[in-house]
Amino acid sequence: MPLPQFHEIFLPLLRRAADGREWTLAALRGPIADDFGLTDAERAELLPSRTQTRFVNRLCWAKIHLERAGL
Repeated sequence: MPLPQFHEIFLPLLRRAADGREWTLAALRGPIADDFGLTDAERAELLPSRTQTRFVNRLCWAKIHLERAGL
């Protein structure tokens, strides 16, 4: 499965936020990657800058957009 776009991560993030637990971004990485059925290779794919994985980057952008929307 291809990596999800940042907007495709909104719903899994919102579901986790609604479960009443305190989630750190680091703790969300695995469960949300599992939601999308990502392989180890897909989870490890780096951005061209090689400073962050592509998936974590998209997860961070999804979180930022939801925060800016007041969610």
